[in-house]
Amino acid sequence: MNLTGVSDTGKSILGEQFAVTQAGNSENTLFITVEAPAEFLYNALVSKAVAMSIDKAKVEEYIYILDLSRNFNLRGNINNLIKTLETATVSHNIKHLVIDSFTGLFESKEMYARDIVRTRYNFLKIHKITTIMISQKRIGQEYLSAEAAGGFAVSHIVDGTIVLSKQIITNRFESATFKKPIGEVIRLIRIDGCRMCAHDKKTYVFEITQEELIKILYPLAKLTEGGEKHEKDRAY
Repeated sequence: MNLTGVSDTGKSILGEQFAVTQAGNSENTLFITVEAPAEFLYNALVSKAVAMSIDKAKVEEYIYILDLSRNFNLRGNINNLIKTLETATVSHNIKHLVIDSFTGLFESKEMYARDIVRTRYNFLKIHKITTIMISQKRIGQEYLSAEAAGGFAVSHIVDGTIVLSKQIITNRFESATFKKPIGEVIRLIRIDGCRMCAHDKKTYVFEITQEELIKILYPLAKLTEGGEKHEKDRAY
């Protein structure tokens, strides 16, 4: 799955939450960090485990971290990275993978994005690894579309896309539409498409809690059905 959105929409949080959830299910997960050093990622994973009432020992046992933030040999070489992934997959029986961010693997050569995505996609499909590929949007790209850095190179190849967005309420019209005061932020999440299975096509409002977790609240359509009196803080 491609997970995309502009800056500060919660992409990394969702990727970390996914990894911790799989660890809680005793499933081996590889987390490739391209942006943040491993020690910072580890602390974030442990904090999420505590917030999710999952034993942090499961994070230590079932999550493996490959740090590319300082390893430019692997980061910029497709063949070397695939060989490393193959070794990790066989050695540790990896079932799930998070790449944060996939954009970092082709940020200086976006014209080759499709080839880079296709090579990794084929490897992951062969090994049946459920994967979250986090990709960054560029300035000017539509907030709720599957487009990201490299155009549609990621979304056209992978099985589906999850889009996160945020919007600051700046006028009375938006305030009335989203039932929030001017100055607050509305966060939205939607599945843009998934060729592998049927999926929920609605756009949902979500929040990032104080514990740095993604909490899905209610369908955006609820706001046209009477506003917050129908919500009752419902979480999915």
